[in-house]
Amino acid sequence: QVQLVESGGGLAQPGGSLRLSCAASGSIFGIYDMGWYRQAPGKEREFVARISWSGGNTYYAGSVKGRFTISRGNAKNTVYLQMNSLKPEDTAVYYCNADLAGNSGRRDYWGQGTQVTVSS
Repeated sequence: QVQLVESGGGLAQPGGSLRLSCAASGSIFGIYDMGWYRQAPGKEREFVARISWSGGNTYYAGSVKGRFTISRGNAKNTVYLQMNSLKPEDTAVYYCNADLAGNSGRRDYWGQGTQVTVSS
């Protein structure tokens, strides 16, 4: 059973920073890439950032490029999202996503989500 556990959400002021973490655990045979998505109230879930596991290539949504940085952690199967220059419109539940091979074969896995609120 594969699990993704996120941490690091909370309240930040506009212009502030937060760092999200996501750790994948369980029967993992290989990771293809990991990323972050977010869903604001009344809106659909949207892509934020993604990193390929083998080459480390990164991809960002236009709305966060230059402010957010996705990276792999030194700890195995961990990904971070450093969020700087936060704006109120970044308020959302942030979900970790992993494209990996587990006991059920290759598929997408999702974390439970962590709330990020940007407000003065």
